This record gives sequence, C-alpha cells and structure tokens, in this order.
Amino acid sequence: MRHGKKFNHLGRTASHRKAMLSNMASSLILHKRINTTVAKAKALRKYVEPLITKAKTDTTHSRRIAFSYLQDKESVTELFGPIAEKVSARPGGYTRIIKTGVRLGDNAEMCMVELVDFNELLLQDAGAAKSKTRRSRRGGKKKDSVEETPKAEAKVEEATVVEETPAEEPKAEEAPEAKAEETPAEDTKEESTDDSNDETKKGE
Repeated sequence: MRHGKKFNHLGRTASHRKAMLSNMASSLILHKRINTTVAKAKALRKYVEPLITKAKTDTTHSRRIAFSYLQDKESVTELFGPIAEKVSARPGGYTRIIKTGVRLGDNAEMCMVELVDFNELLLQDAGAAKSKTRRSRRGGKKKDSVEETPKAEAKVEEATVVEETPAEEPKAEEAPEAKAEETPAEDTKEESTDDSNDETKKGE
C-alpha cells in the first residue's frame, strides 16, 4: 500500500514517465490536440500548463526552462510564438479534456486533450451564447414595468373615447327637434305680421 501518494506513476519508472510526458507535451503544443487515456491526460495537464504560463514571459531563461522539459526546439518556438499570444489574456486553464468513450482492447477510458484557445467551433458558440445572455434581472423587470405604463395609458384613453362617443349621439338627435321647434315659432311670427298688415289696411 502506497501511503502519501502524490501523483499517478502511470505504471512506469521515473525516467520513462518523464520521457513520455515530454513527448506528449510536445505533440500537444505542435498539433493543439491529441487522443490519449484519461489518466495520462490528467498527468499531462499538470506537466504542460506550468510551461504555458512560463511562455507568457518571453526571456532566455524561460526558453531554457521550457527546453529542459520538452527537449524539442520546434515545440519551444511554437510555445513562445502563437500559443503565448493566444493565452496572454487567460489566467490558467489552458487545456480541456473531452472524454470519448472506452478503448476496445482493455476498456480504458479514452479522451481528447486540446488547447482551449485553438478550438474555433467552441469559441464561436461561446460568443453567440454570451451575446444572448442577460446579466441583470432587475433591468428586465424595470423595462417590463416601463412598457406596461404606456399600455395602461392607452387603455384609459380607449375607455374615455368609448364613453364620449355615446354622449355625442343624443346631441345630434336633439338638433333636428330644436329646429323643428323653431320653425313653428317663425310661422307664428309671420302670421302675426300678416294680421297686423291686414288690420292697418282695414283702418285706412
């Protein structure tokens, strides 16, 4: 029983384990994604992420430390070039492990390890999702309340219009009656003037 076991030895000696992780780290840096087992991927993540952090400071000392781990000039050049530019704004978490099922031979859990900033499809999906999300719920409620107030005013205006229209109709009906009442008065005035004219003629 191995008490105080700090990391997974991966069933290898120290030199074999170091050489394997160095080769896997170089492959990940050059190809941006590799397929391996979940146990190896977790060990690789602890091995390569400190090197990516070291690449943010492009100095001779940093390059020599990275070369001592990777033992490959091409991977060191790639690490301090495009990769360092991409991850400059990211504070850690440079790799992603995506499980892909089990291996047919020994049923080992398989996965794909990739650099987060080099997966363009997931970056596009994340950008679209961010543009649709809303951060504050209070703002939405305020907007709804603001939108409801004009609707309430419009309803009040409609109610007033509906109430006013019946009040105007009787006025239109009363107008002919008033005219009808006025016409006999004019006739009586005309008759009275005719009678007065007749009386003046008789007096003469």
